[in-house]
Amino acid sequence: MIVVRNNPDMTRYEVLVDGTLAGFADYRLVDDRVVLTHTEVDVAHEGRGLGSRLVGEALDDVRRQGRSVVPLCSFVASYIGRHAEYADLVRHP
Repeated sequence: MIVVRNNPDMTRYEVLVDGTLAGFADYRLVDDRVVLTHTEVDVAHEGRGLGSRLVGEALDDVRRQGRSVVPLCSFVASYIGRHAEYADLVRHP
């Protein structure tokens, strides 16, 4: 089972596979913005679309919170570039 969750204590979104941490997306909160700084998927889990799922669900969560996104992470920026439905969330630093 794949689960994506926000871990506010560590300021990151996490993707878990069968209960094991497989990747994360670090962020900082700045006013009403979520600054996504770095995304990483464990090499043992690469090639399964986990990074995309992680970022997509993180962006959905940001939208639910009524916040905007600053995509400093190149993976997040690229994901948003391929998924125009998230373009309205983007704010620049």
